Amino acid sequence: MHGTTQQEDLGLFQTIEERHSVRKYEADYKMPEEDLTAILEAAALAPSSWNLQHWRFLVIEDPKKKEELLPIAYNQKQVVESCVTIAVLGDVEANKEAENVYGEAVEKGFMTEQIKDTLVSQINRAYEKDPAYPRELALTNASLAAMQLMLAAKAKGYDTCPMGGFNEEAFIKAFNIPDRFTPVMLITLGKAAIPAHRSSRKPLEELTIKNSF
Repeated sequence: MHGTTQQEDLGLFQTIEERHSVRKYEADYKMPEEDLTAILEAAALAPSSWNLQHWRFLVIEDPKKKEELLPIAYNQKQVVESCVTIAVLGDVEANKEAENVYGEAVEKGFMTEQIKDTLVSQINRAYEKDPAYPRELALTNASLAAMQLMLAAKAKGYDTCPMGGFNEEAFIKAFNIPDRFTPVMLITLGKAAIPAHRSSRKPLEELTIKNSF
């Protein structure tokens, strides 16, 4: 069975409402490469602290690598049945990107060299001040990209499931993850074989606090 790129994108609010985690996928569905690229490009447009873009997407699509991932993900079959599993990684050394990010902004006339130097200095000081800060930023910002990826996938007619249940140490070793990156989550991506289970949600008044507790 082969995919198509003909499907019309859903509207944003419809996309949010219809996105549900899916754990059963059409194992023989082949996702067009252009669809995967469009989804990843949308995810990469997520906001990030200082625009450092603290994420990397490890796309696991080779059948042998999927089988290698299976026990690491505690034998959750979705990692082999989905089209791809995307490991969202957070960059704990994202401050090293500041010079390039802001250097490009200077070249394009978006800021002056003086402002760039000030920002780069501020970022490096922030990263050096608190040892826990780089990891916190990596997790927070990569999670923004992960959510955007899932919404982009749904808008393209695909389904996803974010997974925190995997052996992080074994994953790092098996997939040669550099020390610079920390695994944030796995996201399975493909076509649902059966509809996702609907989940109940708390009423908004239980979740919203205005101004202060």
